[in-house]
Amino acid sequence: MLWLLAHDRLHLLGHGGVSREVRVLYFHWYGILSHGEFPVHDPLWQYPPGAGLVLLSPSLLPGLSYFRAFVALTLLTDAVITLALVAAGARRGRSLAGAAVWIGGLPLLLHTPLARYDVQVTAFAVISLLTLSRSTRACGVFAALGALVKVWPVLVLIGIPRGRTTRQTWTAAAVTAVTLLALLVARFRHPFGFLREQGGRGVQIESLGGTLLGLARHAGWPGRTRYQYGAMEFVGPHVHAVATASLALTGVAFGLLLLWRVRARHWTPATPFDAALAAVLLFTVTSRVISPQYMVWLVGLAAVCLTSRHTTQRPAAALILAATAVSSVIYPGYYGLVVHSTWAGCGLMVVRNGLLAGAAVLSFVRLWRSTRATFPLTKSLKSDDPAVEPRPASRRLPERTPTAP
Repeated sequence: MLWLLAHDRLHLLGHGGVSREVRVLYFHWYGILSHGEFPVHDPLWQYPPGAGLVLLSPSLLPGLSYFRAFVALTLLTDAVITLALVAAGARRGRSLAGAAVWIGGLPLLLHTPLARYDVQVTAFAVISLLTLSRSTRACGVFAALGALVKVWPVLVLIGIPRGRTTRQTWTAAAVTAVTLLALLVARFRHPFGFLREQGGRGVQIESLGGTLLGLARHAGWPGRTRYQYGAMEFVGPHVHAVATASLALTGVAFGLLLLWRVRARHWTPATPFDAALAAVLLFTVTSRVISPQYMVWLVGLAAVCLTSRHTTQRPAAALILAATAVSSVIYPGYYGLVVHSTWAGCGLMVVRNGLLAGAAVLSFVRLWRSTRATFPLTKSLKSDDPAVEPRPASRRLPERTPTAP
């Protein structure tokens, strides 16, 4: 991955476009953040205020350029995730398959993960889930830190077992979020400027809606692509309707997750992991934007699932790895084909997004069935994991002894 990053000016590696994100855009934002304010009226700044701390972190290595310091910290974060997965998988009743998925899955994205801060965000989500069995409060703290950097890590809390565990975890997350937000508001100007820019995003060409619009161009739709809000998006008739439909589907996905949580009856040690993966998959496939680096999130969560022998997500993990491999073919290799909606570009997007959609459906269905099972799960719930709180068996009243007349 480092070799590819050092040679990313090659044609098939995007002519240097992958590393330009850090060299130019992140470094530009770093200069603004260093003066105590967040970017204002910048349509490319669409991230929660916690992202500013990640972009300022290369200053911790003053002997290196911003680009080299950023890559070094990303590699360090990758190592932390790997060690956490190995430590979790080496425990009694666990599996090292999760560490193998992360070690083998991340390079499928070539050098893109080293030039984005999604590895750092994924680290918060991974550590949050892996610490649940030891400290519910630590789980909430890491989830909140991740959410303040890129929102989606808050979804890892959807599968926390009901009762005391949920109260402790969500309370710790809320306290952490409020405290850090207060510190950022006191230290920086314009911390919530990102909200204005986030709302204006359209339909990115790599999203499911973008795939439909790309195919529609071959049927005579007059739309075109344009670079805006930090991505290649479609502009033209009916684009707003597609974007609205994507938001509506995201709302449906959220409703399905709430319905699952209300109706779930049985938790296994893997249920919090499985629910996190299912939630992020559903929100990813219904999003107006599916950037290549989003696959880092899914590979990380799939790896967490596979640290448990009780997981139901092995088929979904396999589909995620396949989609990740196709993503690296799309970007940076043949991104021009997707931008111009050629038949080959549309075909690649149909395959990648078809794999993701299949993984999302399969993940949620298997999660639903595993927690709605009517057969006894006593064996699967025997675990030293304190986060799993089996529902107490109902007490049977003693049978009455017939009295003599």
